[in-house]
Amino acid sequence: MDKKFLRLIEPGFRFYFLVLFLFAATSAVFSLKVAAVQVLAVVLIYFYYRRENIRKRRKIVKYVETLTYNVNDVTKTSVMNIPFPMVILNADREEIIWCNDHFYEMTGSRDQLFETRIGDVVPGFDIRWVIEGKAVCPKGVAVRDRFYEVYGNLVRPHSQTNGRGILITLLWIDKTGFETLRKKYKETRLVMSLIMIDNYEELLKNATENEKSQILAEIDNVVTAWASPANGVLRKFDRDRYLFVFEESAMEGFSKDKFQILEKVRAIQSREGISATLSIGIGHDGSNLAENYSYANLAIDMALSRGGDQIVIKNKYNFEFYGGQVQTPEKRTKVRSRVMANSFVQIIKDSSKVYIMGHKVSDIDSVGSAAGIVCLSRKLGTPAFIVIDQDDTAAGSLVSRLRSVPEYRDVFLAPEDAILYADSNTLLVVVDTNRPDYVESPQLLSALNRVAVIDHHRRAASYIDNCVINFHEPYSSSTAELVTELLQYTVKPQEVLRVEAEALLGGIVLDSKWFTIRTGVRTFEASAYLKRIGADTVEVKKMFQSDFDLYQLRHKLASNVEIYRGDAAIAVYNGNAERAIAAQAADDLLSISGIRASFVILNDESTVVISARSLGQINVQLIMEKLGGGGNLTTAGVQLDGITIADAVEKLKNAYDNYLEERKQ
Repeated sequence: MDKKFLRLIEPGFRFYFLVLFLFAATSAVFSLKVAAVQVLAVVLIYFYYRRENIRKRRKIVKYVETLTYNVNDVTKTSVMNIPFPMVILNADREEIIWCNDHFYEMTGSRDQLFETRIGDVVPGFDIRWVIEGKAVCPKGVAVRDRFYEVYGNLVRPHSQTNGRGILITLLWIDKTGFETLRKKYKETRLVMSLIMIDNYEELLKNATENEKSQILAEIDNVVTAWASPANGVLRKFDRDRYLFVFEESAMEGFSKDKFQILEKVRAIQSREGISATLSIGIGHDGSNLAENYSYANLAIDMALSRGGDQIVIKNKYNFEFYGGQVQTPEKRTKVRSRVMANSFVQIIKDSSKVYIMGHKVSDIDSVGSAAGIVCLSRKLGTPAFIVIDQDDTAAGSLVSRLRSVPEYRDVFLAPEDAILYADSNTLLVVVDTNRPDYVESPQLLSALNRVAVIDHHRRAASYIDNCVINFHEPYSSSTAELVTELLQYTVKPQEVLRVEAEALLGGIVLDSKWFTIRTGVRTFEASAYLKRIGADTVEVKKMFQSDFDLYQLRHKLASNVEIYRGDAAIAVYNGNAERAIAAQAADDLLSISGIRASFVILNDESTVVISARSLGQINVQLIMEKLGGGGNLTTAGVQLDGITIADAVEKLKNAYDNYLEERKQ
């Protein structure tokens, strides 16, 4: 019996006997006879205590031994007769040293399993979670069409002191019924879907009633045939919209065929050769039907903001995208620009001040668009400031030109100063980006409640929501084009400074690649307006001039090119360079015959930057999104932290391969 345990259960009388003995010794001063009697009494009491203590100790020891024997017997009996599969392993070799009959039944094994590895009996089973100290296997284990939840425990035998020979006990609980019910519940959850004909007006324009009926009937047939296997409910609730409700189990089938409905609908054409296109927004994984319907609305808005002709799936956490591989026709109206102009005028009037902020490493489109908003605010009498990091910008020449004008002497503001001077009535206008992680100052964005967005990039999975105004037109060549249209409805021509007109024209020229990419009728109308109010194209050309060293570096980048898969030019620069050089070099590579997409990779301090360009046949936005970036059909990019140039090249090639593979399917 453990002495420590005995001391815990024995009364501590030694101290009291010592006190009695001292008391008897003290009595000797007064009377030796009384002291002798007291000492004799203490001795007798002590010997009686010792005899009784030994008797009680034997009784306790006997009880504990009997209890231990009974507990061990019960434990062994319980382990042997436990109604669940159980196995004991050697942790070092993962070999079975004992298992009960239920484990044999579970695995269907008729042979002895002694010294057999657990991975050979249950393929794919890993015991690392037990060694890490977890009591339950993180994932359920499937064995012979049954589903088990596994509990584990580490056991160190008393004879082992060096850490070896540790045993693992595993208990297998059959959860097949629960898992079947859970799977059935998940598969029968309802999914809400909104289907919209993107170009309804353009498709039926100038068509006869008979042709209209025929085109719409063909679209109805394709949509119905696509939806039928899901055994859901499909209803057309507007002339160009459908509501489709189906069960979650059908989602896998739709994903496998990559939503071929887009291709089938695109084959339907009007007499004028215009192809029909669909956008589909799917909402699932919500807590109820109302939430799924809300997700579907968000998804359809996302699909339209990205150019249409695609499927967007929204769940509780993120978006998934299918389609959107090709350029879609322009679908903009001046009515929307006029409505947005009136809204901007009102909200600027109601603000104490206006901050205009673009994306990180601002370019001429970003700064030029900001200058246009400053012009509008100046006309309305509201102070306006451009929030920009002047040490990290690709539009240094334009910033210098603007600062030379008296009206812009105090307009430029550092992000940290903007946060200090902001108040609750400050309006923040974000231009040339819709992603919260790409703005010049994410802290300023999160600090202000009144935010407006003007942008032309296709919307990504993460975007600025809860805006008071969102002027988002993915069909526009540039943000400067959108701001120019706002000025046409709000500002008199003589109120626009010449440098502001040139800044806006520079933004259009930059993003349209001198009117060759993403250029529509509205692009030329906006440019003509700017030219009419004083913009000088020679001065605009000067904005894009660079010094001789940068010119040499740009052409050095363009000369170090690998042609990948016959149509993609990949240029790599292992040194540090400005990001603007990457964009310019990527534009230059598109002039090579047969090249449909260009990518320039370089280091910008500790970040690897990839700048991507195309002529429209390759959607570089989808490629960059696979790497965590974004952009639009012809212009995109990404910033990668913590990797080397070689790793970035490998990731880019894999993303390009995946993109081409998806286009084939």
